[in-house]
Amino acid sequence: MNRLAFTLAALLAAAPAFAQDANDTSAAKLIAQYSAEAGITASAEAGKAFFLANQTGGGADTPSCTSCHTADPKAMGQARTGKPIEPMALSVNPKRFTDTAFVNKWFGRNCDSVLGRECTPAEKANVLAYYSSL
Repeated sequence: MNRLAFTLAALLAAAPAFAQDANDTSAAKLIAQYSAEAGITASAEAGKAFFLANQTGGGADTPSCTSCHTADPKAMGQARTGKPIEPMALSVNPKRFTDTAFVNKWFGRNCDSVLGRECTPAEKANVLAYYSSL
């Protein structure tokens, strides 16, 4: 087998592993992880309060999670760029929190935008508990 064919065969063999990366977690696993890091039991009520609250420290055009996600996590949101955002509620969008890298990327961006800092593990656990309760 020549080098190109071997490389192609190796990539094709690895393809299922790459596909699985997009389904490497669940909201329940993330809630458990963030709760353990924070030393708390996640609270949907605290997550709802955080999600709906106007925050300080972030951008003037994003004072709340609802700035882009709307006050109803079951509804479509809209990014400041105009791009639609799929619903956050797991009852409407069950695959929402199945990719760890994607979740971490968006928590990073959105927390910085709304809070001007990273979200704490407790904030993440509580918000995910809220989304899971809907």
